[in-house]
Amino acid sequence: MAADSEPESEVFEITDFTTASEWERFISKVEEVLNDWKLIGNSLGRPLEKGVFTSGTWEEKSDEISFADFKFSVTHHYLVQETTDKEGKDEILEDAIPQSMQDLLCMNNDFPPRAHCLVRWYGLREFVVIAPAAHSDAVLSESKCNLLLSSVSIALGNTGCQVPLFVQIHHKWRRMYVGECQGPGVRTDFEMVHLRKVPNQYTHLSGLLDIFKSKIGCPLTPLPPVSIAIRFTYVLQDWQQYFWPQQPPDIDALVGGEVGGLEFGKLPFGACEDPISELHLATTWPHLTEGIIVDNDVYSDLDPIQAPHWSVRVRKADNPQCLLGDFVTEFFKICRRKESTDEILGRSTFEEEGREIADITHALSKLTEPTPVPIHKLSVSNMVHTAKKKIRKHRGIEESPLNNDVLNTILLFLFPDAASEKPLDGTTSVDNSNPPSESEDYNLYNQFKSAPSDSLTYKLALCLCMINFYHGGLKGVAHLWQEFVLEMRFRWENNFLIPGLTSGPPDLRCCLLHQKLQMLNCCIERKKARDEGKNVTNTYPGDAGKAADQLGPDHRKDTDKEKGEVGKSWDSWSDSDEEFFECLSDTEELKGNGQESGKKGGPKEMANLKPEGRLHQHGKLTLLHNGEPLYIPVTQEPAPMTEDLLEEQSEVLAKLGTSAEGAHLRARMQSACLLSDMESFKAANPGCILEDFVRWYSPRDYIEEEVIDEKGDVILKGELSARMKIPSNMWVEAWETAKPIPARRQRRLFDDTREAEKVLHYLAFQKPADLARHLLPCVIHAAVLKVKEEETLENISSVKKIIKQIISHSSKVLHFPNPEDKKLEEIIHQITNVEAIIARARSLKAKFGTEKCEQEEEKEDLERFVSCLLEQPEVLVTGAGRGHAGRIIHKLFVNAQRLTESSDEAAAMAPPEEELKRAGCPEERRHNSVSDFPAPAGRELILRTTVPRPAPYSKALPQRMYSVLTKEDFRLAGAFSSDTSFF
Repeated sequence: MAADSEPESEVFEITDFTTASEWERFISKVEEVLNDWKLIGNSLGRPLEKGVFTSGTWEEKSDEISFADFKFSVTHHYLVQETTDKEGKDEILEDAIPQSMQDLLCMNNDFPPRAHCLVRWYGLREFVVIAPAAHSDAVLSESKCNLLLSSVSIALGNTGCQVPLFVQIHHKWRRMYVGECQGPGVRTDFEMVHLRKVPNQYTHLSGLLDIFKSKIGCPLTPLPPVSIAIRFTYVLQDWQQYFWPQQPPDIDALVGGEVGGLEFGKLPFGACEDPISELHLATTWPHLTEGIIVDNDVYSDLDPIQAPHWSVRVRKADNPQCLLGDFVTEFFKICRRKESTDEILGRSTFEEEGREIADITHALSKLTEPTPVPIHKLSVSNMVHTAKKKIRKHRGIEESPLNNDVLNTILLFLFPDAASEKPLDGTTSVDNSNPPSESEDYNLYNQFKSAPSDSLTYKLALCLCMINFYHGGLKGVAHLWQEFVLEMRFRWENNFLIPGLTSGPPDLRCCLLHQKLQMLNCCIERKKARDEGKNVTNTYPGDAGKAADQLGPDHRKDTDKEKGEVGKSWDSWSDSDEEFFECLSDTEELKGNGQESGKKGGPKEMANLKPEGRLHQHGKLTLLHNGEPLYIPVTQEPAPMTEDLLEEQSEVLAKLGTSAEGAHLRARMQSACLLSDMESFKAANPGCILEDFVRWYSPRDYIEEEVIDEKGDVILKGELSARMKIPSNMWVEAWETAKPIPARRQRRLFDDTREAEKVLHYLAFQKPADLARHLLPCVIHAAVLKVKEEETLENISSVKKIIKQIISHSSKVLHFPNPEDKKLEEIIHQITNVEAIIARARSLKAKFGTEKCEQEEEKEDLERFVSCLLEQPEVLVTGAGRGHAGRIIHKLFVNAQRLTESSDEAAAMAPPEEELKRAGCPEERRHNSVSDFPAPAGRELILRTTVPRPAPYSKALPQRMYSVLTKEDFRLAGAFSSDTSFF
């Protein structure tokens, strides 16, 4: 019994063969994708227009499916077209062959210059590709290929899809596809052959026709005519040197001290090598039949000169070396360096004996002693200039990064006023080569946050850029910057204004370094005006205010006005003998204030004070209490601020918090200028009250109304606004605190000495990387201006659009502090690309001799042809080999052939006029065709016919075979249709 029970136990292990296999699941997934994309049924589109494969829009959709654990990607490629109205045509089109079969015979889009390989081989407007999802995966075995092809065939039959379905087999680099297309009673098989070595019998038309005829196996005699389209591609690689106009910069001239201001003020431009590496000439015979042309291993009628269609494309050099791009890129690399100026130039140059260090310490300690020490006796400037001497002593001429000739040339370019014995008083240097200040190009610095193109900062950026590229790299940059900082200190100490900077407060639209230099210039202006005013005071004892008071009332007004206008520029504000007015001792200040406060007991007592610091009378306004005319006082200008100081101030104010005490302190800090103006107003208008000040300073806060007095007359009655009446108002507090002190005797709102030292300290401690960050917007600004200047000479529409994009992109990136390196690299890359495009345009113009054309019409045609070569993937040559452009291309090939075949360079460089004269003689041209053109780099043929397959009574269907033959590649791509109903 035990033995009998064992077989019974195995009965339950039954395999269920009704379960779907992996293969069936795969087919089901393919069908599901086709249904989701609605590729079911026949959808006839419009006939394809000429060139639509290149000019039209191609789109694709992708999905992923798997066969067991092997993943495939399914991609639908299709040309976007307007859908046609098919209502009422369903019955007529029911037996029509699929659209893709009709496309096999279409001749409007043979050899498209830019399209998917299957589009070029088969002329399809829509198809689906199934390929291994991973790039490294491949379907190699024949059984797997057949399994996939069977899956495709079943899926197409089940769904009724009429879109061709391809499967990619073998390695992806081989671009091997097999596929199928099914329609009502018809089927097209897409087959392919790919070989490395070409069989000799298939290198010409006759051998390929034999393959095509044997493959279709048409039983009819005679065979229907075969339509032939042929394209031969010739490659021109050997350009003569004289065809490339760009000359590299003369570095010897730059180093030899022959560099002038123009060279240092302008960036270089152009490619150092020919940006056009190859010219591809495609000669096409689009409509031939078998009996018209002969092409076999012995003889060929395919003469490129006689080809009816010529088209040209150019191959661009990969990343050609461009001067402007290299300049900007090398300068940008400095931003990533970490070294300081001292580390680059060597600390040893500053190290001296301890005696000198002790002297400096002793000199600084004198500041704490009671004896006043004039500032010029301190060794601040001497220390720097001594360091400069030490640098030159320790670092010989050979060791110096910049030789004296180059350095002097740069410094004269930056500071043109140094050429004369006395520096110029003007603050701007005018350069006629710069765009007008109203132009869009000039105001580009607003968008880039750089600096005006005629400013010192802008010129400094260009000089550092050139120094970095030609004269010593990073060390040269550090050396020039050190000299620049020394020059800044020299100008500050000797009251020489900095040229190339607009007067006035720092322009916050510019880069921070430019603002710092403007701030230093403001300090020099104030110091210079103060020193000149002190000299006037020493010459004429007594201050100008007292002198004015001694004059009559008529003369006083003019004198005060004149004095006040000068006072606006900080002239004669100090009546102290001290060099630094801000170092005025507290006892003197208390003494002065005590005298004023002693006289101050109210409006009546204040009215007895002598007016001081008047600028001019204010129209018809009079003081409310005593009816005296109201005078506008000479006031202090508000302190100029750079953006980092404004940010620092806002942070301090924000840290005070929102408490009442913090708010009060914040208001006090912000009212320093208001207090100064109130004191000036009180000094100019003795006996004035707050209402008088508000009427001048803030007229909207003084409200006047018409009222009727006791006598019935209409009079104006005024009062302060509501906000001025708020308890503990800051204006009221400031007014009560203010003393009648004229602006020239007030403590300065703007401490120019301290601010100048802060700026000089900031400049001295800038690392080359920080400096490059500050100046990079100026360099990009200069590069964009250079590109725009060069583009106007070439007038390339596509470049204009790219330049606008660069400006828009740069303005967004550079307007924010510390932009990302990646975004900066993108901007530089865009500029380099534009430079390469312009260089290509010039290269092509030189090769085609557009400037040598005597006839205006021919010149315009050539320029249009060159412009199309830059913007289009392939350009048709008007007139083929007989047109003007065609003759030039022929000449280029002849020159190249002569250069390769002949060792005589003189003969190679001579113009081949004889060959051009023989252009009208076919026999001589055919005789010399071998020497005129090299062997074709590529031969493409398309064979088409319509024959019944597989039986004579089958439906006549399209047959097509594409062949391409190159030096190391041979491919046949066939689409053979057959009738599945009548076979």
